[in-house]
Amino acid sequence: MKLAVFSVDGTKQLGAVQEDRVFLLSEYPPCVKSFIESGESIPSLEGRPSHHLADVAVHIPIAAPEKIICVGLNYIDHCRETGMEPPKSPVIFSKYANALTGHNSDVEIPVNSKEVDFEAELAIVIGKEAKRVSEEEAEEYVFGYTIMNDVSARDLQFADGQWSRGKTADTFAPTGPYVVTRDEVGDPHNLSISLTLNGEIMQDSNTSNLIFTVPQIISFLSQSMTLKPGDLIATGTPPGVGMGRSPKVWLKNGDQMEVTIEKIGTLSNRVRGH
Repeated sequence: MKLAVFSVDGTKQLGAVQEDRVFLLSEYPPCVKSFIESGESIPSLEGRPSHHLADVAVHIPIAAPEKIICVGLNYIDHCRETGMEPPKSPVIFSKYANALTGHNSDVEIPVNSKEVDFEAELAIVIGKEAKRVSEEEAEEYVFGYTIMNDVSARDLQFADGQWSRGKTADTFAPTGPYVVTRDEVGDPHNLSISLTLNGEIMQDSNTSNLIFTVPQIISFLSQSMTLKPGDLIATGTPPGVGMGRSPKVWLKNGDQMEVTIEKIGTLSNRVRGH
């Protein structure tokens, strides 16, 4: 099932998406995290009010996760284009909630950056508390998956010697448009993933090329931190980012980005610059 937070006439609501309609789940708060924390199964959609997707605004599905964890350098070809060696264990960094923004929302270029980049990523949505789980049991802790664009200010990222300031500026984590449950996605390691910039394909790969798999990432993280329902884990980006190109491609005012992941959907964001 695809879950979405949407609004009609400005009122946010939780809904379940089927084909071109979104069905109202009015008994739940307008946040997928709240639904996950309830532990309930998705109820029947029969007889529920619905709207055409074209008539609603879709918002970020999880607005306040406890943690936004990102995995860097998780596709071999991306390591090569950045001039870095493939890691022997997952490279971990974080984003903060101020970076979150939703489908069809603007991504803002910070006033102190001129080198802002794009990164299409599959994101894991944790479904239940996970602490010291094995790789074999890790997928049981996945509620579903969504899309994240790990927008990055490369000049800030590399000037600091660590990545926080360059990775977690306001609006630097567009996420959505839906959270798709684990059963509907199936194998998360066989999904096409792409990003277009102003209609031109920049990234085009498959999650089969991940260095560290979903179970490996969850198990690795859970040895030292407790993962909570609604936590987001971005699994890394494939090759084709702007910094890896010649000449380099940096985002500018008016650019349109679209990240598409098979079985999940398309996340669209326009760039607003200075």
